[in-house]
Amino acid sequence: MSAPLLRGLESDHRRDRTSVKWVAYPPDVLPLWVAEMDAAPCPAVVDAVTAAMRRGDTGYGWGPRYAEAVARFADATWGWQVDTDASMIVPDVMIGASELLRLLTDEGGPVVLSSPTYNAFYGFLDAIGRRTVDAPLTADGRLDPDALRTAFREATARGERAAYLLCNPQNPTGTVHTRDELTTLAALADEFGVRVVADEIHAPIVFPGGAAFTPFLTVPGGERGFSVFSPSKGWNLAGLKSALVLAGAQAADDMARLHEVHTHGSSHIGAIAHVAALDDGRQWLAQLVSELDANRTLLARLLAEHLPAIRWQAPDATYLAWLDCGDLGLGDDPSSVFLRQGRVALGSGPQYGPQTGRGFVRLNLATSPEIIEDSVHRMAAAL
Repeated sequence: MSAPLLRGLESDHRRDRTSVKWVAYPPDVLPLWVAEMDAAPCPAVVDAVTAAMRRGDTGYGWGPRYAEAVARFADATWGWQVDTDASMIVPDVMIGASELLRLLTDEGGPVVLSSPTYNAFYGFLDAIGRRTVDAPLTADGRLDPDALRTAFREATARGERAAYLLCNPQNPTGTVHTRDELTTLAALADEFGVRVVADEIHAPIVFPGGAAFTPFLTVPGGERGFSVFSPSKGWNLAGLKSALVLAGAQAADDMARLHEVHTHGSSHIGAIAHVAALDDGRQWLAQLVSELDANRTLLARLLAEHLPAIRWQAPDATYLAWLDCGDLGLGDDPSSVFLRQGRVALGSGPQYGPQTGRGFVRLNLATSPEIIEDSVHRMAAAL
């Protein structure tokens, strides 16, 4: 059996890693907050980046090679026939999504979200001067057709151009939207003239036994939508930025209006790393998903033993656990208590939805089993 990827003691990471996860808090805090993995790097990526540096291949990038690698991976993994002619390389997923939303809506215009959702969505929408309209998920983390209809009606009531920013698979709940759910979303969006932009960055990390990942552009009605994809989450490459915007068959003309300058921010070394991951890192990814699956089981056991009042559903995708701590009596933001009294840094629930995130925390499973066990023991002791 291969050596574990999610391995190492906390002290090893403190000594060797300088990313935000390990330096944002004092040394006595266990960091399970940001979506960054404590994984040994994919050898194919290490080899590709090292070779590029040795040959001095540090110039400007070339998007078509990246698009072709995404297309090969999408075909092999999901049977998705990506149209590389209707794609554009961009610096990262959120920059790509933001530029699409600038294109599809007007200054001050509405963008619908389904909270709780990725906390950076709120920041980026604020940065580009758009307002949010909420279509909350159901209590079990599913897309709610009634909430979507109400939000789409509100967003378009004044004749404004509107968009919906989809998280697929969903962060922080780990929900995998089904084909039927996405088809319903596409039909509602078409009914109200709302354009869909899908953040599909977590698509490579879907666990067996649940719903399979369905690319939004492959469902009936998805032709007017957009997807933004990157292997950055699947292979832990946040520091090597690149991503791909993909347009549905009826959205290619819209995407053609995106200025070519947006391609300039993609890191050439990042793209080299991503191509290597997509083409030659699939066995590494399979092992990673297996280890994350084991961590889901471990967390379930530990919570049942030490924190039975916490309610949660094991995620079907991502490496994030969305924990309902409402019965613990810790207020709207339990993360502050766990940090102050347990020295564990977790994602603050209200950041993922001012209303729907109250009483929740987000916990990152992509670390060693030892750190997960230590963290749950600390969280229990904090009470």
